[in-house]
Amino acid sequence: MAVTGLAKVRNKRKQEEVTEVEKGPFDEAVDLEMQSEDEAEDEDQEGDDTSDDGDVDEFPEIDAASDSDEETEEEEEEEDTDDLDEEDTLDENSDTNSDLHIFPKSKKVVSDITGQTKVVYPEIEPDYDSDSSTEDDPNRVGNIPMHWYDDLPHLGYNINGKKVLRPAKGDELDRFLQTVEDPNSWTTAFDQNAQMDKPLSAEELDIIRRLQAGENPDSEYNPYEPTIEWFTGRGKEEVMPLSSAPEPKRRWLPSKWEKQKIMKIVRAIRQGRIVGSKPTIADRKQQFYPIWNEPPSNQPPPLPAPKPKLPTNSESYNPPEEYLPTEEERKHWENTDPEDREQDYLPHKYPALRLVPAYDQFIKERFNRQLDLYLAPRIQRVKLNVDPNSLLPKLPSPNSLRPFPNYRSLQFIHTKARVRCLSISHDGAWVASGDESGVISLWEVNVGREVKRWSLGSKVGAIEWCPRLDTCFFVAGMEEQLHFFIPPNISPAILTMTQSTLAPATLPPATQSSIKWISTSGAAEDGPILTIELPSASGLSRQLTWHRKGDYLASVSSSETQGSVWMHQISRRHSQAPFKKIKGAVQMVLFHPTKPHFFVATQRYVRLYNLAEQKLLKTLIPGIKWISSMDVHPSGDHIIVGGYDRKLCWFDLELSEKPYKVLRYHSRAIRSLHFHPTYPLFASSSDDGSIQIFHARVYSDLMTDPLIVPLKILRGHDVQEGLGVLQIKWVNKQPWLVSAGADGSVSLWCS
Repeated sequence: MAVTGLAKVRNKRKQEEVTEVEKGPFDEAVDLEMQSEDEAEDEDQEGDDTSDDGDVDEFPEIDAASDSDEETEEEEEEEDTDDLDEEDTLDENSDTNSDLHIFPKSKKVVSDITGQTKVVYPEIEPDYDSDSSTEDDPNRVGNIPMHWYDDLPHLGYNINGKKVLRPAKGDELDRFLQTVEDPNSWTTAFDQNAQMDKPLSAEELDIIRRLQAGENPDSEYNPYEPTIEWFTGRGKEEVMPLSSAPEPKRRWLPSKWEKQKIMKIVRAIRQGRIVGSKPTIADRKQQFYPIWNEPPSNQPPPLPAPKPKLPTNSESYNPPEEYLPTEEERKHWENTDPEDREQDYLPHKYPALRLVPAYDQFIKERFNRQLDLYLAPRIQRVKLNVDPNSLLPKLPSPNSLRPFPNYRSLQFIHTKARVRCLSISHDGAWVASGDESGVISLWEVNVGREVKRWSLGSKVGAIEWCPRLDTCFFVAGMEEQLHFFIPPNISPAILTMTQSTLAPATLPPATQSSIKWISTSGAAEDGPILTIELPSASGLSRQLTWHRKGDYLASVSSSETQGSVWMHQISRRHSQAPFKKIKGAVQMVLFHPTKPHFFVATQRYVRLYNLAEQKLLKTLIPGIKWISSMDVHPSGDHIIVGGYDRKLCWFDLELSEKPYKVLRYHSRAIRSLHFHPTYPLFASSSDDGSIQIFHARVYSDLMTDPLIVPLKILRGHDVQEGLGVLQIKWVNKQPWLVSAGADGSVSLWCS
């Protein structure tokens, strides 16, 4: 009902305004006055009050029977018309009648909790055009550390208290693909609050660019604006100060802190802690100092300055005739460099002293004299008289280290070609040597008599006896073949055991391999009893080495492929390549004498492998350009490596990867090295035709260094085509040495 009464008042006011508009604009005199907005509003309110004085609406009475349908329909029609009129008036006078908006109707409801009435407003349902209807709920956690939510599936809470879930994140590949597909991905920044990338506006990008360029972030800032002369020119002179603030008290009141400092100094002076210096009075009396009463100094006296050279007869202004140079000597002196001249001057003769001109080298000589004084030594050093022989290590006498080989006892000659390889049986009775023409000779060590000869027609690259004591045979390496030979004149028991080892009655099952094991029929003494055919293009077998138990044989071929190293097992007749990939060309291989370790020497490095665990243990760096030979000490803790650059390196495997000692006794490339199996000896051979014998004692105490003493140089092989002694071997039970040379001779050196 209150709404209907308000609508009647509005209709009445609208009719009065229409009547006023119908009058002419200049029918009456109009007095205009400029008023403020507040005064205008007051007058409007007064006009409303005066217009309502004539008609005063009575408060309608409430009728209980007014709830009929007819009355409600009439009221709804009146309300519709009033709403239309209200919209018209609101459009025309939106500024003055902003307080007439009709808000949603509220309801009065009795609270279930308190039992009192409360006003309830309906919920606002925004349309699609609303700005906030399409936005995501922002995170309202505030300025807190966001790492508190790292272990939670949500980032915080929105304005309604609901959880804001964490957006999905991709991996680095997704981010990279997003940067490739989206050209505007670089214009985004990571929002820590929303945990997602948000695009930057053009203004923000411009600010970032300006900050990177070191410019002012404000684009409208002009650092070159013209200066405004505020107080320059006629009529702009400053008469009063810029500030009319009163003067501070500190400008005329003394500082209390300075007063405290001054009083502190005054108290110290009064207490005698600060004493002023007395005025000095000039004493005209002569003062004496007892210089002899001072204690003597322990410092040595200062060194005297170097004295200049005294002038000689040639520097006189009237020297004798024999000191004057000739024209040739003068020209020679002028053409010689100043550093190479014997004298810095030329003698000149003047008839009188008054005719002597000024010395043109005076300034240079003074400068050199200053340099002599400046660079003169300030400390007197005592010269040490040291005997050079005392600096050499004290080594035992070679006579006290006997026995060792010192002369050639026997010599066996291969007449056709140079001898490349040799080997000595485990009992020290037989020597097998092979030359480049394919001839293998078996001869006795004691007398040098040839017992057997095999002609194979191909170059023999390596020979090695089997270390087993119950068998007796040796292996010879040829072109892509390995031949097993049984020497003659051996006991029947050893012969039977050897034949059963190399050619058993029941062969083990064959394995899939590119290497073939072929047993030769016929007499074992006439040819090889067993032959191993290596893969094609393997080349010449240049080294053979046995395991200490005599069941495994390792061969190294001249080819630089992965198949250059092969491991052969005699009992199973099986061969395999231990390395799938090798770095560098393999030069030599060796088995460790006591452990399941395997040494592999390439061109520059020596690698130690564990065969049981199949892993690399250590890499030795000898510092040799090209490794030629290698041997392991019988204890297994030391190894010697020789190279074509004349170096011999001794390694302590427990000490370091670098050589313990480097020996350079040969003048040409080292060809072979070998440790004696029982005596503390080792030998090295070279292309210079000499053999070096060394005493090498290894102590059981790990804190004591090995003793290496050079003993003897054996010379007896001739150098042919730049090759000397190609291989050396020690006799197992004797301090004897067997050497094979390029001159075709095999020599036995005895003690």
